[in-house]
Amino acid sequence: MDVVRVARVIYEHPLAYLLGIEGAALLRAFTGEGDRPVVEEILGGIAPGDALDAACGTGRYARDLVGRGHRVIGVDSSPDMLDRARASVPEAEFRLGDLQRLPVGGRAADVIVCALALTHVADLGPVMAEFARVLRPGGHLVISDVHSEAVARGSVPSVRDTDGRPARLATHRHPIGDYPRAALAAGLRLRRCEEPRPPAASHEASSEAGPWELWPWSLARMVPEAASAANAGVPAMVVWHFQA
Repeated sequence: MDVVRVARVIYEHPLAYLLGIEGAALLRAFTGEGDRPVVEEILGGIAPGDALDAACGTGRYARDLVGRGHRVIGVDSSPDMLDRARASVPEAEFRLGDLQRLPVGGRAADVIVCALALTHVADLGPVMAEFARVLRPGGHLVISDVHSEAVARGSVPSVRDTDGRPARLATHRHPIGDYPRAALAAGLRLRRCEEPRPPAASHEASSEAGPWELWPWSLARMVPEAASAANAGVPAMVVWHFQA
C-alpha cells in the first residue's frame, strides 16, 4: 500500500454501525480480489514491455507482470512492503517512492498497473498527471480501486499506529466520475470501465462482534439477513483502462 497515513479512532460503537445497516444498508463485504479477473483480461491484451507496478505493496501484480514477460519496476512508499516484494518477486526491481513523485523517468513505461491505492489519495489529479508523464505514447494504464459504494459502507482498512492503538488507514470516497475527469485532464483516453460485483454471500449468524481489526466485516454476522440484502448487487471494486 502506497499511503500509510492513519487517523486515530475516537469513537466507534457496534450498535451504531448495526443501526446504520438496518436503516440505510451501510455494510458490504469487501474481499479485495474482485478486481483480478478483469485486470488479468486487460493485461492479457497488452504485449510485453516495460511495466510499472505503482503502489506495488507485496508485489501481487508485479509477479503477474513478470509472468507475462514484462520488465517490471515496482514502487511503494513502505520499506517493509518493498522488502516483502523483493523476496516474493526477485525478477523485478523495486524502488521507494510515492504516487505523486514516481522514481522513474518520463515515457519509461509501456504499462502501469495501480491496484487498491487511489482510494487512499485525496486528489486524483496529480497522480493521473504523473502516470501520464511516465507512460509512453500508446501506453496503457490499468487501475483497480475500492468502489466508492464500498467505502461508503465501511470498507476502510483497520490498522494499528506505532503505539499499537487502533486507527484507520486514510481513505477517500472518490465518485466514479472523478477518475475519468482526472485522467482526461492529464491527456489520457478512456478504454474501459468495469464495476465487478462480488458473488452473493450468506453470513453465518453470530452474536459476537468479532475483533476490532475485522470491523465492519465481522459485524455482518450479527445481522446476516440485513447484510445480505444491503450487499446484493453492490459493486466491490472499480477497474479502469486508460491509454496514453
